[in-house]
Amino acid sequence: MRGRKILFIVIDQLRADCLTGTGGDGALADHVATPNIDALRAEAVTFTNHFSVTNPCGPARASILTGLYAMNHRSVRNGTPLSAGITNLALEMRKSGYDPLLFGYTDTSHDPRTGHPNDPRLLSYEGVLPGFHEVVEMCLDQSYPWRAWLRAKGYALPDYRHFYDPVSPEPGVDARPDDPPFYKAEHSDTAFLTTRFIEEMAVRTDQDWFALLTYIRPHPPLVAPAPYNRMYRAEDLPLPVRLPSAAREEAVHPLIAAHRNRPPMESCVKGCEGQIDSRRDSDVQMLRAIYLGLVSEVDHHVGRVVQFLKDSGQYDDTLIVLTADHGEMLGDHHMWGKQHVYDPAWRVPLIIRDPDQPAQFGTSVDALTESTDLMPTILDHVGRNLPHMLDGRSLTPFLRASPPDDWRDCVMLELDFGEPDMPTAMQTQGRIPLESANLAILREERWKLVHFNGDLPPLLFDLRDDPDEMRNLADDPAHAGQLLRLTRKLLSHRMKHADRTLSGMKVMPGGVFGYPGD
Repeated sequence: MRGRKILFIVIDQLRADCLTGTGGDGALADHVATPNIDALRAEAVTFTNHFSVTNPCGPARASILTGLYAMNHRSVRNGTPLSAGITNLALEMRKSGYDPLLFGYTDTSHDPRTGHPNDPRLLSYEGVLPGFHEVVEMCLDQSYPWRAWLRAKGYALPDYRHFYDPVSPEPGVDARPDDPPFYKAEHSDTAFLTTRFIEEMAVRTDQDWFALLTYIRPHPPLVAPAPYNRMYRAEDLPLPVRLPSAAREEAVHPLIAAHRNRPPMESCVKGCEGQIDSRRDSDVQMLRAIYLGLVSEVDHHVGRVVQFLKDSGQYDDTLIVLTADHGEMLGDHHMWGKQHVYDPAWRVPLIIRDPDQPAQFGTSVDALTESTDLMPTILDHVGRNLPHMLDGRSLTPFLRASPPDDWRDCVMLELDFGEPDMPTAMQTQGRIPLESANLAILREERWKLVHFNGDLPPLLFDLRDDPDEMRNLADDPAHAGQLLRLTRKLLSHRMKHADRTLSGMKVMPGGVFGYPGD
C-alpha cells in the first residue's frame, strides 16, 4: 500500500452547506468561493451526509480523536477532562512507528488525576492530546508563536484581548464590524499556521509522517483581513432559514427558549459594542458575509497546502482527510454558534483523498457517517489493528467502492447543555441537575428524534417533508408510533454502544479471553 503519509485537516466551525457537494448544493455553497477545496473534491471522495457526534470544540475533537461517542469518552464540554485511560489516534499511530505532528490544537482538557493541581496543563481546556508532538501551538486563547511572528514582522501588538477587534482604516473613526483587524491577510492566524506547516514539512519529504493541521477559522470572533472582510455583499446572501420571529422559535421547546441566545449574535464580533443588533437583518447578513469571507480565506490556504504537496512530490503518496469539528447555526432558527439541536450545528464536510483509489476520484457517498469514523479510517489505512472499543467504523470500504451491507442507517448525536461551575439558564429555570442536563439525537435519512433528559418533551422532525426542521411533530397523535419507534431505537443504539473496553473479555484459568493483541 502506498500513501503512508497522512494529512488530517480539521477546520473549526465550518458548516457543510458552505462547500459544494457536501450536502450544501443550492444553499450557501452558491454564494461562497472555495475553488481549492472544490479542486480537491475532484480528486477525492466526498461524504455528503457526515455529522459531528457532539459539540462544542473540545468534546467534538475528543470524539474525532478517540473514535468514541461522548457517552463513552465523557469529555462533554470545554474544560471537562478527558480520562487518561482512553486511547486515541495519536497513541495508536505511535504503535505503527509514527511521530504524530500537531499544527494547531486539540482542545484537550487533561485528566487532573495524572498530575499536581499546580500543573499549568490544568489551567486551560486548550491542552494537547497525549501522543501528539506539538510542532506549532495555535490556540485561540494563546497563540504565542503567532504573536512572536507578528512582532518579528514589525507589528505593534495590541493587548491579546483585542487581537480580533476590527480596526477602522480612518483615524479617529469608530471601527465597523466588517473592518479588518490590525494584521494583513498574509499575516493572519490562518496564513501563519499554513506557512509554518509548509516550512516544517519541507524537510520531511523523505519519510512517512502523520500530521494534524487544525484551522481556527471560520470560528468567531468574526473578523477577517482584507479582502476577505468584504469579499461578499450582505445584500447578495440568502436570509437564514427561520420562523418569522425569535419568539416563535422559542415557543418550540423549553430548551430553545432558555438556550436560543447562547451565544448572542452580538458577541460574535469584538470591539463594536452597541453596533450590532440581532433584530436587524442587515446586521445578520453582514456577519454571515464575514463568516463566508473567512471560509474563503481558509480555502486559499488549503490550496497552498495542496500545492506544496504537489510541488514536493508528496501529493500522490498522501492520504488527505478534510473535515470540520462541528457546524455553525449562522442565524438559522434565530441562533448562532453550535450548541443547538438543528442540523446546521451538526452536519459538517468530509472529503477523503486516497491516492491508491484513483477510480473513485470525484465520487460521493451519501451514507450516514459520523466523526467517530475518522480514527478507524486512518488506522485502517496504515494497517493498524483497530481498538475493539471504538464506536466508529472505518470508511475504507467506501473509498474502494465496496460499501458494507451492514452499514448504519442512523447517526447518534449528543449534547450536554449544563455547566458545573455556573448553571445555565435551562438548568436554573427547569431545575435540572447537571447529570440530567443533556440530550441525544437519533437521525435517520428521513426522521430525526431529539430526546431530552430532565423530563423535557421530545422533538420530532420529518426531514423529507420538512428539511429545515420547522415543524415539530412530537405532539401529533398521528406520529405517536414514529416517536415510539425512534425512542426505542435510540435506547437500543446507546445500549449497544455502552463502553465495552473490558466487557468483551473474561478472566479464565488459562488467561484473559478476548484480550486484544498488538
